Amino acid sequence: MIKRFIGYYKPYKKLFYLDMSASILISAIGLVYPVITRLMLNDYIKNSKYKLIIISGLIVLALYVARMLLRYFVQYYGHLIGTNMQADMRRDMFKHLEKLPYTYFDNTETGTILSRMTNDLFDVVELAHHGPENLIVSSLTLIGSFIYLWTINFYLTLIIFACVPILIVVSSYYRKRMHAAFKERRKTTGYINACVESSITGIRVTKAFTNDDTELKKFEKNNRLFVDSCKMAYKAMGQYHSISSFITDVFNVVILIAGGLFLYAGKINFGDYSTFIVSVNVFINPVTQLIGFMEQYQNGVTGFGRFLEVMDEKPEKENENAKDIKNVRGEIELKDVCFSYESAREKVVLNHINLKAERGKKLALVGHSGGGKTTICHLIPNFYRVESGEVLLDGKNVNDITFKSLRQNIGIVQQDVFLFGGTLKDNIVYGRPDATDEEIIAAAKRANIYDYIMSLPNGFDTEIGERGVKLSGGQKQRLSIARVFLKDPAILILDEATSALDNTTEILIQEALDELCKGRTTIVVAHRLSTIKNADEIAVIDNGTVLEKGSHEELMQNGKVYKELYNLQFRDKEEYISKHNNHL
Repeated sequence: MIKRFIGYYKPYKKLFYLDMSASILISAIGLVYPVITRLMLNDYIKNSKYKLIIISGLIVLALYVARMLLRYFVQYYGHLIGTNMQADMRRDMFKHLEKLPYTYFDNTETGTILSRMTNDLFDVVELAHHGPENLIVSSLTLIGSFIYLWTINFYLTLIIFACVPILIVVSSYYRKRMHAAFKERRKTTGYINACVESSITGIRVTKAFTNDDTELKKFEKNNRLFVDSCKMAYKAMGQYHSISSFITDVFNVVILIAGGLFLYAGKINFGDYSTFIVSVNVFINPVTQLIGFMEQYQNGVTGFGRFLEVMDEKPEKENENAKDIKNVRGEIELKDVCFSYESAREKVVLNHINLKAERGKKLALVGHSGGGKTTICHLIPNFYRVESGEVLLDGKNVNDITFKSLRQNIGIVQQDVFLFGGTLKDNIVYGRPDATDEEIIAAAKRANIYDYIMSLPNGFDTEIGERGVKLSGGQKQRLSIARVFLKDPAILILDEATSALDNTTEILIQEALDELCKGRTTIVVAHRLSTIKNADEIAVIDNGTVLEKGSHEELMQNGKVYKELYNLQFRDKEEYISKHNNHL
């Protein structure tokens, strides 16, 4: 772990060395003042060396100016190193997340991923910047001040050194309590954020049900938890700082009394006694910094460990012999495919499935929810690996095709359209980032959304809001269709693409989809059977098995399940329309 952590310093090692050098100089300058003080008290003032007094004061002033500049360098460039390291880690994590399989995102909450990319990495950066500085500088200052105090008076130094364990034990105890309290506060902050996110996202539902009082009560409950946790956190912080300061004050009292007795007994002169009192904090401060470093180290290591947990997740892995597929015809076949999800291995989702979609033909998948239709759609682009059997594209096992070339030839339109924040153009061009404006316009026209776009003041540059909140369901769907038109894939997967739309909008969408399907091998998942009557073949999927296959006419004549599904949707409606027309 440490080796991997140090690896992130490499791009900035020159700046890191300068930062550490500046920190060491700051520490060394801190030891100059007590040295000058001792010289003044024991020599310059006693022997009336006024010129040396002024020169020494100017030297100290010059060193303090230098220390001011060095502190600026450390604060600015030190934090810059940490920020750049954090950016590198975040970029590496994001790149790795892009390569992880579907199963990882099935089993991991988005909030957990975001927490590891933000909060955890912040703790890592604090360690990256302050950790080496505190460890090296505090250690050198501690050793240097101890040696210097030893040269002043050995016995007084031993007294101070004997008191250090008390400071370490007490400070460590209260620091742990403070850390636990602030950790609890971060947790309650998360509760508030989650509550606010839920309430704001569902604000339309809240208004529709006039449940603003209910949402306020939920928020106030979490708000009160936050206030209570803040009380505990600040109480622990107050205890830590006040007791730590009290112990250091006691050290000064011990030195005051012990030094006074030594001075009375003639074992130390007045100048050394005064210098020792001035210098004792130079020794104590690095001790408290080292105590703080231990907590910082623990937080940073924990955060880096959580970062590595993500980085060590195995990415989507292609077969070693996988090759790009070219000149795709679009013939798809599932041969004796069995599959179940990792999270529920005991439940078989697909059981010996055999299906085939000829080049340029339309295969429709129908059946009750949960039967395995969407899973079949996910297996074709190789989002999941089959347990047994084969998924073939143009006779080639999809496992022997590179992910990129396989998925470049597949276009997917789903019921739940995902749109990215940005403009209408940004979301259309996502289908092919190098597309020209003319190609984007052509795709919008073919998707029946061009006229709507041109009716807007900013046209293609119109912002659509988070996840397309400013668009209707039909507009989102047509935008996603335009995206696929631009991609121009050989294979098309339509997964409940129109099920959430009203009849009028569905007609518009269906026209765009019919245009999109021309010349492409198409897999359609649909509950509205009216949309797939013209499919070349219809497969009824239930409980992971294929119950029936055939055209609409064949299944209506010889099938059972499909005929029953069709009658449930249309027979009553047709009879009603027929009777109504006869009555008129």
